[in-house]
Amino acid sequence: QAQLVESGGGLVQPGGSLRLSCAASGITFSLYDMGWYRQAPGKQRDLVAVITSDGSTNSAESVKGRFTISRDNAKKTVYLQMNSLKPEDTAVYYCNAHWRANYWGKGTLVTVSS
Repeated sequence: QAQLVESGGGLVQPGGSLRLSCAASGITFSLYDMGWYRQAPGKQRDLVAVITSDGSTNSAESVKGRFTISRDNAKKTVYLQMNSLKPEDTAVYYCNAHWRANYWGKGTLVTVSS
């Protein structure tokens, strides 16, 4: 069965960096569009960045120039490099895989605070 496992979250100071990873299993990873979403307390879950099966990327305006999504099909892993972090980036970050089905990870918490 499909499984997505996020890692790399934690506490970081404003201006700092983190790299999130999402390891997939149980799916033909290379066929899936992969995305990162986030949900702050009391808010809806929003798209952060997506990378398609052919490597095209797109990201939310709020993270453009700071966050970069990438994938390694051999490792079945998608990454989110987050630089210049701000307190408003604090959220639970979820990995998503979408093709003929839609799968979610359980999330990893990112807290940006001094």
